[in-house]
Amino acid sequence: MVEIDWANLGFDYMYTPFRYIATWKDGKWGEGKLTGDNVLHISEGSAALHYGQQCFEGLKAYRCKDDSINLFRVDENSKRLNKSAERLRMPEVPEDMFIDAVKKVVLANDEYVPPYGTGATLYLRPLLIGVGDAIGVHPAQEYIFTVFCMPVGAYFKGGLTPTNFITSKYDRAAPNGTGASKVGGNYAASLLPGEEAHQRKFSDCIYLDPATHTKIEEVGSANFFGITHDDKFITPLSPSILPSITKYSLLYLAEHRLGLEALEDDVYIDGLDEFKEAGACGTAAVISPIGGIQNGDDFHVFYSETKVGPVITKLYNELTGIQYGDVEAPEGWIFKVE
Repeated sequence: MVEIDWANLGFDYMYTPFRYIATWKDGKWGEGKLTGDNVLHISEGSAALHYGQQCFEGLKAYRCKDDSINLFRVDENSKRLNKSAERLRMPEVPEDMFIDAVKKVVLANDEYVPPYGTGATLYLRPLLIGVGDAIGVHPAQEYIFTVFCMPVGAYFKGGLTPTNFITSKYDRAAPNGTGASKVGGNYAASLLPGEEAHQRKFSDCIYLDPATHTKIEEVGSANFFGITHDDKFITPLSPSILPSITKYSLLYLAEHRLGLEALEDDVYIDGLDEFKEAGACGTAAVISPIGGIQNGDDFHVFYSETKVGPVITKLYNELTGIQYGDVEAPEGWIFKVE
């Protein structure tokens, strides 16, 4: 077994022995394989480098109490990757190929799947990029699909503890742009506002809708949700928000396990008093409680800046319980790695 301080992992790159790679050429995918080489060898003319023709996913593998390994809704990651690929005129990665690649990488790196109870997970990064010799602005003629992994801890320092956020003057995506696609350009655009937020001692920034700057869209690289005083679970509805698998899972769990009314709706930045609790959610963030939001000169505190609210605590325990195999999952949510 590798010697890793599982309890003190951050969200950082770590080399692991195996990754999966497959190449698309002449209109079809070649046979994928595992490799130890963590360097991609691509043409200097690759469309991914010049025109941002690339998309990716993020998901996790969870070590269960019985030492088995769970994947959480990996089929939804496959569907979302292909939606992103369609938006950028890239070839579809068949769902069975996607799931097989993820499972192969997890099994090959089994000793890097953190032990049950440490709070750490194995993070997987599927990546699809346009490559080949080209220079014109058009879809690439060749593509690489790869999946690599590494053990990680909490994305936001402190794990399930409230942190504060600040609204940004920048837009994450254009109203009819690629906001709903998981593409690198969206994240490149977030680097400056994120850095400015960190300089002001906030965990990250909050993006408002690009059309009116009146409604919350995303919380850094995660989705926003709030619990109203009359026990509604509300998360923003917008065509420029990334459709988070964690968010849609929480919508289901809030309604079917906690008995809340759950809906996607507009969340106005000047209407934060409507919420008694709020959080950020995503594969990396899991659930991160929001203590307060700075908007201009106004600082709004939700449940507490130091304590986690009761509804978010229940949602977190239900979600992570399902992921680690301690709570019964809705049908089709868990894929065993065998």
